[in-house]
Amino acid sequence: MPRQNSVAPKLPTLPQGDQIAVHSTYLDAQKAVEALSDKGFPVQQVTIVGTDLTMVERVTGRLTYPRVAVAGMASGAWFGLFVGLLLSMFSTEGSLYSIVAAIGIGAGFGLLFSVLSFSLTRGKRDFTSSSQIVARSYAVLCERETAGQASQILREANLLGRPAPVHAPYGQPQAYPAPGVHQAPQQQPPAYGQQSAAPGTAPVAPSAPATPPAPSPQHVTPTGEPRYGVRVVDGKPQVPGAPTPPAPQQPQTPTEG
Repeated sequence: MPRQNSVAPKLPTLPQGDQIAVHSTYLDAQKAVEALSDKGFPVQQVTIVGTDLTMVERVTGRLTYPRVAVAGMASGAWFGLFVGLLLSMFSTEGSLYSIVAAIGIGAGFGLLFSVLSFSLTRGKRDFTSSSQIVARSYAVLCERETAGQASQILREANLLGRPAPVHAPYGQPQAYPAPGVHQAPQQQPPAYGQQSAAPGTAPVAPSAPATPPAPSPQHVTPTGEPRYGVRVVDGKPQVPGAPTPPAPQQPQTPTEG
């Protein structure tokens, strides 16, 4: 029997269930739940989860003394009207006069208090704004026992939204490899300036070393002899451009017949 989640938990916990739809706005997610409700689906098994929450503060305007004064007068007049109506209920004579007087007094006090409070905070916050929490996407979750039925209803109503990313169900722990199980090593990225070989192709053999450059005419004579002497290494003169003698061959040991 599926568990009913009509009563919200007392402690804040992550919702559990399978993701059946993802929408970019809350209105679309609400339409999906309404479609389930119209088909008689038990919507108490459905949860709307907003992901990537962001606090957005929308600036609605700039505060000035005239604007603050008008807003203070309006709020004070409404409060005065409420007080005047209460007084007229217990007064038999001059009820209209008491209402008008209460509205005037309330507007005056509202104007005075709003201008004073704005002058004290002048330069700190000279604008009006409204704050709200906005989610990047809204996921519709359903309990696993009835997730298939809910998905079928939303598919028929074309309310599945964009394709949902594949991940573990909400509220379930992430699976990790068991100890002792070796995973295949990941291929290291190529170094900067090198091209990576396509999969399935043989590695390219290294190219042959380049031929050493010819000696400069400033350091050798036209006959090829050095102008500033010959460098001696291990008792042997090193003449630039001279061919390198071949390495002596090792004598072969005769094999017995």
